[in-house]
Amino acid sequence: MFIPVAQSAFRALKHSTPRVRIFLINKNAFSSQVEYKPIRSVLVANRGEIAIRVFRACTELGIKSVAIYSEQDKMHMHRQKADESYIVGKGLPPVEAYLNIPEIIRVCKENDVDAVHPGYGFLSERSDFAQAVIDAGLRFIGPSPKVVQQMGDKVAARIAAIEAGVPIVPGTDGPVTTKEEAMEFCKKHGLPVIFKAAYGGGGRGMRVVRKMDEVEEMFERASSEAKAAFGNGAMFIEKFIERPRHIEVQLLGDKAGNVVHLYERDCSVQRRHQKVVEIAPAPRLPQETRDKMTEAAVRLARHVGYENAGTVEFLCDETGNFYFIEVNARLQVEHTVTEEITGIDLVQSQIRVAEGMTLPELGYTQENIQPRGYAIQCRVTTEDPANDFQPSTGRLEVFRSGEGMGIRVDSASGFAGAIISPYYDSLLVKIISHASDLQASAAKMNRALREFRIRGVKTNIPFLLNVLENQKFLHGVLDTYFIDENPQLFKFRVSQNRAQKLLNYIGQVLVNGPQTPLATGLKPAEVSPHVPEVPLDLSPEAISREERGEAKVTEPPKGLRHIFKLHGPEAFAKEVRSRKNLMLMDTTFRDAHQSLLATRVRSHDLLKISPYVAHKFNNLYALENWGGATFDVALRFLHECPWERLEEMRKRIPNIPFQMLLRGANAVGYTSYPDNVVYKFCELAVQTGMDIFRVFDSLNYLPNLILGMEAAGKAGGVVEAAISYTGDVSDPTRTKYDLKYYTNLADELVKAGTHVLCIKDMAGLLKPQAAKLLITAIRDKHPEIPIHIHTHDTSGAGVASMLACAEAGADVVDTAVDSMSGMTSQPSMGAIVASLQGTQLDTKFDLRDVSEYSAYWEQTRTLYAPFECTTTMKSGNADVYLNEIPGGQYTNLQFQAFSLGLGDFFEDVKKAYREANLLLGDIIKVTPSSKVVGDLAQFMVQNKLSSDQVLEKAEELSFPKSVVEFLQGSIGIPYGGFPEPLRSRVLKDMPRVEGRPGANLKPLDFDKLKKDLKESHPHISERDVMSSALYPAVTEDFLYFRENYGPVDKLDTRIFLTGPKVGEEFEVTIERGKTLSLKTLAMAEDLTPNGEREVFFEMNGQLRSVFIRDKEAVKELHIHPKANKSNKNEVGAPMPGTVIDIRVKEGDTVEKGQPLVVLSAMKMEMVVQAPKAGVIKNLEVINGMKLEGDDLLMLIE
Repeated sequence: MFIPVAQSAFRALKHSTPRVRIFLINKNAFSSQVEYKPIRSVLVANRGEIAIRVFRACTELGIKSVAIYSEQDKMHMHRQKADESYIVGKGLPPVEAYLNIPEIIRVCKENDVDAVHPGYGFLSERSDFAQAVIDAGLRFIGPSPKVVQQMGDKVAARIAAIEAGVPIVPGTDGPVTTKEEAMEFCKKHGLPVIFKAAYGGGGRGMRVVRKMDEVEEMFERASSEAKAAFGNGAMFIEKFIERPRHIEVQLLGDKAGNVVHLYERDCSVQRRHQKVVEIAPAPRLPQETRDKMTEAAVRLARHVGYENAGTVEFLCDETGNFYFIEVNARLQVEHTVTEEITGIDLVQSQIRVAEGMTLPELGYTQENIQPRGYAIQCRVTTEDPANDFQPSTGRLEVFRSGEGMGIRVDSASGFAGAIISPYYDSLLVKIISHASDLQASAAKMNRALREFRIRGVKTNIPFLLNVLENQKFLHGVLDTYFIDENPQLFKFRVSQNRAQKLLNYIGQVLVNGPQTPLATGLKPAEVSPHVPEVPLDLSPEAISREERGEAKVTEPPKGLRHIFKLHGPEAFAKEVRSRKNLMLMDTTFRDAHQSLLATRVRSHDLLKISPYVAHKFNNLYALENWGGATFDVALRFLHECPWERLEEMRKRIPNIPFQMLLRGANAVGYTSYPDNVVYKFCELAVQTGMDIFRVFDSLNYLPNLILGMEAAGKAGGVVEAAISYTGDVSDPTRTKYDLKYYTNLADELVKAGTHVLCIKDMAGLLKPQAAKLLITAIRDKHPEIPIHIHTHDTSGAGVASMLACAEAGADVVDTAVDSMSGMTSQPSMGAIVASLQGTQLDTKFDLRDVSEYSAYWEQTRTLYAPFECTTTMKSGNADVYLNEIPGGQYTNLQFQAFSLGLGDFFEDVKKAYREANLLLGDIIKVTPSSKVVGDLAQFMVQNKLSSDQVLEKAEELSFPKSVVEFLQGSIGIPYGGFPEPLRSRVLKDMPRVEGRPGANLKPLDFDKLKKDLKESHPHISERDVMSSALYPAVTEDFLYFRENYGPVDKLDTRIFLTGPKVGEEFEVTIERGKTLSLKTLAMAEDLTPNGEREVFFEMNGQLRSVFIRDKEAVKELHIHPKANKSNKNEVGAPMPGTVIDIRVKEGDTVEKGQPLVVLSAMKMEMVVQAPKAGVIKNLEVINGMKLEGDDLLMLIE
């Protein structure tokens, strides 16, 4: 800008005499004699990113920067970016600290400050502040106090605009301070009108009123907001212009009367009158309108003698008419976009003008200022767009910004560990993009926003991304209705935040112990099970097939599922029956671990071995991997979605049919459901990847069985109807469940249309001789139907029984891989494979593959030591022929006995089980009927009751709920009827269910259920709704858990159960190609005031930490209670903030939607409304109380 000699002289003078007259010569040979006074130090009377913006300009100019900060901001970045920083407003509320004019002046005088920059907001438009600065012998970097006062007074500004010939909107002649005056204006001029703060801007205290009955309430709220933000609640009222564009012109003036414009900005993308996205220059603005608007702005500035930077704001209607709104006599938040398109540093220009330089000397003549390309600014705020943009406060756990060509980032709190308080504006960071055209600039902005990773608080980034991808925005078709008229902007892709949620979970385990109850004191082994390699066919033929699009080299060989998917269930059954060899079903993925490890095996370990199973065991009849107890245990204890488990297994095993356990009319629950629930469940299961439904009823009650068969068949699945086996058909003295009973039942099921017939020997009671009798009898009557046998190896005779079944004509038997077989599980796969090698029934499986498969589970099983059945059961036991306890229940019953303090009496429990069964009429025992018998048995042992005593005292005893419901008929009618006189004595006059329990249940309203769930969980899926239909409370808990802790199913099992050791490094693959590298560093010994411990991690080489409330330690502290989201009676704070108004008291009756409490945070007020009608029981807050999000406000009953 200056010739070298002048530059050298300027630098020398700058550091010597404070006041001098010099001649400045620019490259265009312009010269003028101007009083020049160099500035050596600047104090910024502000905070946050604008303070840092000014500091950077000062540093580039060689000027010392000075910061002020409130007590609440002592850790804030802006004080660290300055050369010096001083605290102000000790003991004052956070905002008032920055409004303390005398103290700011004192800091300036005590620390040799030359000039003050007000930034924006706070004191930036207070003429008394500008005057105080000048009176103290300092320079104010901004307009003169007179102009600040004139332009800050909306009335005076309007008068000035009229005098300068600038069009205006009709409005009040002066500030309005009462709601009566507001009402009078509205009645006189009509609606709509807009209320604006008379002594401040930025959208604070701004309201549009369209109804007369809203005028008074809106005025009070707007006035209150304005007073909190600017210290004065006076309002200005204007007629509201419909569908305007909000366009502002950037001005720069000097002390010599020169004024130039730096073109305009479009600020039409607003929400609640707060600018969200700004563009420079304004797209699609006719040149004629642009010229008129900029000329009017310059004319007004010259008329009032404007110096320094400022903005004239206009509303522009659809016809090109524009109206003066106001002058912002300060730097604007969005000044950045103007800097990008003009190349002019506005802050440095402000300082230069304040020093006494003229615009021509700076080279800023109108003809020299030309816009280049388009710039966009996005304001990233700590607000939750999915929750009505409520302020979000807390600690930034992660902060990673977007960068690259054409991107500028202005921020102050952009670092991990920064605290976002509720006391100040929610602006976190400004991102500015610059490119040759609007679309290119938007593309850069979009990319930069997607690079951001902000965790710990919610931000509006999802909303901004929707704006940037909107076609109207990309083509510059904008007005102030843009956001209101594009509801799709509020449809967000939910940020998963998986990594941070997982850290929170691990922190919870480290601080508060296991988050799933462990059955014993044993710990998971520190092993990483070896996963056998999957064969990869890279032969020329395989490569050629892949190139033709037939099959990838990674695909497993085809299996029976291919026939089922191609030709349907009947063809599938026909193919099974035509096979001469014995087919196997592998239960390792479900019943085996249900029997041995309390159903606790996680998807993580199942999915690891799945590809190997798909490649090596493609000729399995099926893989039993879903349904039964695995469904609710997944939700309840493993904190994972059973539907996702099924879906992920199907992706890895596309070739083997999947089989699930369907409890007839009970679906996968323990009670009866409306019929439409069972039908919907089966339909969704097939859609998610299920093929074969083993349908059974816990009492062999045909109406329940047939309903399940019909539901499975209608869904398109293979129906495998199961007869639950009990007793002993080879013992002629056991007459209740004889051979005729089973063959008659088989006849009924075949007649009902089953594709496959199953004998479900859930307790392992089917002896080899009985097996021959039973299978031969059924095969003789039904030669075409495939027969499938399921058993448990509790007695140790399982292999012998299954071989007997195969020889008698069974097509399929159930096995578990060797290391997961035996005892209460299924017979050994390897034993059966080896036993039949070389025979007509040869299974065709390679024993070496079975061995490798078994080795994986042998290691994996040690991870589940806390649930290991061998803790209490050391071997098989033939006493199962006496007590008839189902294999899946045996180990669960043991753990239950231990938890009830009956561990030493388990032998008594087993004996009592036999007695309880006979008391109940010798019933079929499988979930849920087995639970009835088990509950009664433990009840008898706990209360030291014999069967005779139970019968004798039946009328006075308080029986377990399951026993009472069974006797009422809630799970169906047992073969031979209910036991009398026990039933009559227990029930007395209680209601009884006649016939099929579900027949009288009203269909479930799935739409209503989904709507109700969405109130608490906006992003639920159809699967979640189905889970809730079956297990409402369990699903509710799971959904909250998932929202807080993320995909815990991705953690290694030992980490999931007991957490990592301090110093341990481990990896978590959250999805294909995305692996987190984690290390546990330390856990703080000291508690925070909120009773939290900080847990430190290293994630992908970066330090992370989480704060976890210590549940034991907080019992000794007084902590404000949190609202329980699952309890609809509890009303929680929707955002952190201060209680400024309580509108109810205890005992008041309230209606839904009635205002309860007013909260204030980040200068925004929110009215908390009653979520339901009721009576206020407990009021937990008082006026002035500072709250965190979800703190309990009150109880409504």
